[in-house]
Amino acid sequence: MAFVQECCLTFRFLWRENATFAISRHYRRFDVFEEAEANKAGKKYDNSSIDYQIEFYKKEGLTPYSEAKLPITSDVPEGCVIIREHIPITNLFTCLWFNEVDRFTSRDQLSFSTVRDKIMARVNWSINMFMDCERRNFVVQVYHRDLMMSMAPPIAVAAENSLAVSQGKLTGRNPAGRKIPPKHGRDKRSGSRRHRKVVAGNRDNNL
Repeated sequence: MAFVQECCLTFRFLWRENATFAISRHYRRFDVFEEAEANKAGKKYDNSSIDYQIEFYKKEGLTPYSEAKLPITSDVPEGCVIIREHIPITNLFTCLWFNEVDRFTSRDQLSFSTVRDKIMARVNWSINMFMDCERRNFVVQVYHRDLMMSMAPPIAVAAENSLAVSQGKLTGRNPAGRKIPPKHGRDKRSGSRRHRKVVAGNRDNNL
């Protein structure tokens, strides 16, 4: 079943579009400068690092997105799904893109278009940036904030477990289902104090 779906995605987003790399556009923004401001507003990275990265790209020729860039439809990818052929040109792109993420900020949407445009300026190669609504047809995405909001804080979980232990509601088993020996029982069997008493007793018998 997975193989059939993979073939369908390859045909739909690569072969039909005569492309070797496909990624969905961002669902709201098309411009890197707007994406940078959104990242700063959302406190997804420190502002000075984002500003430094954008200023560096501006000096290398980065401009705001406009219709003059057509047939390129966006400078900002969604990024949760990448469909590609494993060939040298796509391997080169992903390698260079990773280098930019490692070099500057981890916000990969900011460096995507710079790497893409540099390669396209040198070789006859393009990327299929399809609509985000198409991506939603085969991928269910959970956003980081939504996921974190649905999780109980670690401190609250620890406090709840502590209360359950005090009320005798926990069975003394770890997550793997193995029974945890009582702490005092372990001390009685292998405690160093009892061991010293035995040694002292043996020493007295030898006198």
